[in-house]
Amino acid sequence: MSKFEIVGLKELERSLKRLGDVPQKYVTKASRKAMTIALRSAKANAPVDTGELKSGLKLVGERSRFKGKKVYQVTFDRAKNDIFQKRNKDGEIIAYYPASQEYGFFARNGRYIPGYHFLENALVENTDKIANTIISEMGKQIDEALKG
Repeated sequence: MSKFEIVGLKELERSLKRLGDVPQKYVTKASRKAMTIALRSAKANAPVDTGELKSGLKLVGERSRFKGKKVYQVTFDRAKNDIFQKRNKDGEIIAYYPASQEYGFFARNGRYIPGYHFLENALVENTDKIANTIISEMGKQIDEALKG
């Protein structure tokens, strides 16, 4: 974590103490905006054959029982499973295209084809950007709440 992030986190904590409980809408907005960075990066780095992989990426929010927590995940649209799932002659699902592109797969001749790791890289390469976005967005929201 950079020096800026540590200072930003401490300021955010002080503001949160003055505000009291964090309204869920602030957390949701900051979290969604931050994860949009990862989504854009994943779409930009996804391998392109037909373009379905890129268009099938979306953000899905986790339902939490805890107030002040929101988690978003970059995942694949279930509505496109008919495109993403490969079936054998009996109709059984034998492969999932997005997973094979992310992690790699073994070809029919036994050769290993490495994955692109476009989802993993979207988070790893943008960790600082995502953290800074959450801090700045929460700071803006809290400042507005304390002024009004």
